[in-house]
Amino acid sequence: MRPQIVVPNIAGVHNQNPEDTNKRLEASKSYRDLSTIIICPTRGSMSVKVVQSWMGLMRPMNQKVIGPIFAIGMEVGEAYNSTIEMILANPELSKWKYILTIEEDNLPPPDGLLKLYESMDQYDVVGGLYWTKGEGGQPMIYGDPKVEPLNFIPQVPITDGVQPANGLGMGFNLFKLDIFKDPRLPRPWFRTVQEFIPGQGTRAYTQDLYFYENAGKLGYKFACDTRVKVGHYDIERDVIW
Repeated sequence: MRPQIVVPNIAGVHNQNPEDTNKRLEASKSYRDLSTIIICPTRGSMSVKVVQSWMGLMRPMNQKVIGPIFAIGMEVGEAYNSTIEMILANPELSKWKYILTIEEDNLPPPDGLLKLYESMDQYDVVGGLYWTKGEGGQPMIYGDPKVEPLNFIPQVPITDGVQPANGLGMGFNLFKLDIFKDPRLPRPWFRTVQEFIPGQGTRAYTQDLYFYENAGKLGYKFACDTRVKVGHYDIERDVIW
């Protein structure tokens, strides 16, 4: 320790600039109800690398966070639908604020969940940034809300910011639970669609974009927090994309 003349700072660092401190607290939402249920569809086994990442995931202090609740061996859309139906039917869990979806091959950063909370005043679903697997991977930020007509063309990610979108992947997304209580939203909420409609043509959706199209038409808003960089693990090649 270097020599010094001690002049105590009795008030403490966080009291020196109350305005900045209060802005930090407001951004983190740490004084609000952040009760969160983590859910995960799975085939029944996961990589140690994924488990290690989840074990390091920071949870908000003194808040209710449970899970992951696993749905094993189900079609992915049905896994989400069944788990959320179970939550809504539970007298306690149905009162919680958020659902965090996480998938068996995604590796979120330790502070990922804490960062997602920061944008939940402006958006109804906020997800981390992750990419499809492979050398030609695309960011799972689908469609620019400012561009008409409605589309799900992948956007180029902005640098470390919150980017509005028409749809997202499901690998690390925070949902307001109240969305699923909206009677206007068609059930099942998540549905994989591959169909031909005479006079209209073909439709093909993954279960996530089916949800986002229907919810977006009702005015719900979605965004990707590109600060939250989520790895997408290819276990066969042992590569995190």
